[in-house]
Amino acid sequence: MGEEKNVLLSAQEHVKNVCDQLDLDPVVYEILKKTQRFHEVNFPVKMDDGSTMIVTGYRSIHNNALGPCKGGVRFHPGVYADEIKALSIWMTIKCAVANLPYGGSKGGVIIDTRKLSVAELERVSRGYMRAIAPFIGTFKDTPGPDMYTDARVMAWMNDEYAQIADTLVPSISTGKPIEIGGSLGRTPATGRGAMLVTRELAKAEGFDLKGSKVAIQGFGNVGKHASLLLHELGVKVVAISNITGSIYNANGLDIPQVAEYVTSEAARLGIPEGDVDLNGFPGEKEFNEDSRYALEVEADIVIPAAMENQIDDDNVDRIKAKYIVEIANGPTTPSADRTLNENGVKVVPDVLANSGGVTVSYFEWIQGLQNFYWSEEEINERLEAIMVKAFENVYNMHKEKDVNMRTAAYMVAIDKVATAMKLKGWI
Repeated sequence: MGEEKNVLLSAQEHVKNVCDQLDLDPVVYEILKKTQRFHEVNFPVKMDDGSTMIVTGYRSIHNNALGPCKGGVRFHPGVYADEIKALSIWMTIKCAVANLPYGGSKGGVIIDTRKLSVAELERVSRGYMRAIAPFIGTFKDTPGPDMYTDARVMAWMNDEYAQIADTLVPSISTGKPIEIGGSLGRTPATGRGAMLVTRELAKAEGFDLKGSKVAIQGFGNVGKHASLLLHELGVKVVAISNITGSIYNANGLDIPQVAEYVTSEAARLGIPEGDVDLNGFPGEKEFNEDSRYALEVEADIVIPAAMENQIDDDNVDRIKAKYIVEIANGPTTPSADRTLNENGVKVVPDVLANSGGVTVSYFEWIQGLQNFYWSEEEINERLEAIMVKAFENVYNMHKEKDVNMRTAAYMVAIDKVATAMKLKGWI
């Protein structure tokens, strides 16, 4: 993998630039560029045919200066160690931007869930939890869902930990089903947070969001909920995409109809919603087999909500939108980011735009500790207050320091983390 595509180098570059701009002690960067702990685990999983597969997973604990660490677990065949390290760095930044009392962590398992039965998926989930159990804890590090993991996977992991600890520990993980200690509002939280940030962006920049054209790359859980919530605000979602390709309608897609189609097809075929063939959608649309086409259509705002490195030197000059709101982690390469800045495109960075998920995970963690649960209305009100304040802090820093919003977000976050490290005597 080239340096430009290595997300760990990208994360470290952003941290270094901001540490230099803030004129911090060089040791701050030396601490933040590395993870405090990184674990590789290899565990056996019995397959349905009687064979045994050795599965590799990772858990990265980046920095706990602000509090216990928090980070999701992704199941994907493309998972690699540097990716997980980078994601844990971004989680530290993200939690600080949202002013949560958390540090950052991340986990991953190298597995293609599409090739597993439900029973095999459960055995992988439980095996991973057994392998990382010595390294996590309610006040150390708590996992949650991420790409190709969901409430069901988190239920298995939570139950496995309870069996190991011989006690129920609802706060050991987040993103669980409601029935076993999950939080109302958690499933749509990342998409809702992105909607709130997009709404605040329109207010700050002085344009009417109603009637604006938005294109979204990625229509899994996060992209779908962001699309539905923006549609409710009167936004014209003109394009969406997933791994099967992109669909486009210049007058706006019928997003509730698309969402219903994707959900029903996923249930019928027993596949993730993000894998449903969009070309089969019966509504009016144009289809393009390139999932990145959704980033290049005529739109006011483009929202990458899929994988990292989706906006790069190959397609950056084809992006026509004035604004980008990053829901995916690390969707823009550093070189493309510089080009966007030169082209006058304003980017709301991932560490701000997708922090709704970890914010509601924090709420779930609190509720699990108290064994007292809030209504969905209370969750959404608390989420909105945090997201609006986080946006204001970053936007004001962006204006005050005359820097782009990514740099501003890192300034807000790194200043907090550096202060905490100094108070603890680390530097």
